[in-house]
Amino acid sequence: MTFQQKLVATVAKNNSLLCVGLDSDIEKIPKHLLKKRYPQFCFNKAIIDVTAGLVCAYKPNSAFYEARGVNGIAELKMTCDYLRESYPDIVIILDAKRGDIGSTNEEYVTYVFDYLSVDAITLHPYLGKEALRPFLDRKEKGCIILCRTSNPGAGEFQDLKLDSGNQHIELYQLVAENVVNDWNYNGNCGLVVGATYPEELKIVRRIVGDLPLLIPGIGAQGGDIKTTVEAGRDSTGAGMIMNASRSIIFASKGGDFAEKARKESTRLRESINSYR
Repeated sequence: MTFQQKLVATVAKNNSLLCVGLDSDIEKIPKHLLKKRYPQFCFNKAIIDVTAGLVCAYKPNSAFYEARGVNGIAELKMTCDYLRESYPDIVIILDAKRGDIGSTNEEYVTYVFDYLSVDAITLHPYLGKEALRPFLDRKEKGCIILCRTSNPGAGEFQDLKLDSGNQHIELYQLVAENVVNDWNYNGNCGLVVGATYPEELKIVRRIVGDLPLLIPGIGAQGGDIKTTVEAGRDSTGAGMIMNASRSIIFASKGGDFAEKARKESTRLRESINSYR
């Protein structure tokens, strides 16, 4: 099953466009878990087990595991293995924002798709299609390209105005056009567009049709759910992977952290669905 097929099936099964970001900062997880041999994995497993019926995807952010060296990478691997074995229908997106020259990307592909065995990865477009081809050529895997990101300084480059034929467009729009018209030759591309920029989100949706959009920013970053859904939904009322991380996984720092994560996930899923 391809990334796209798996995503569509899980959205329908769980009636959810919600993605839980496993940004499992070791400094923020409940203190009692630090006594465990595998604290990040124990934390992730507890979150996953109570939210698996409420989501379409999980998105571990590689930085929070890489920062711990070999122990963190081991617990990221354990998390991915657990998801594949216990909840094989749910999409795993590695938020790693990779993008390098082709030969280096070959090694990233091996690590991400063969070792971790995730379904999709976030990628930088700056080096162009040729450099990303090792990712794009993996037909069954998702390539989610950064387009209009959610951070406050995103416009420094992404909003640069360009001449393209007879029209003036901004750089993020050109990225969207290239992805949908040229890079998506295997039907496995998506784009990252932040909920904090709903007007730009609307423009990207118009450009890319029904390509899936990974949309961060509806949780702690404050993106408005109603505006985001109305701007980002595709022709079926879906096509969005709406990510929240800190607002879910750190809803409580006590022994009830999993229960509070489930409660916040339920609230977000219902809120998103109310505007579809």
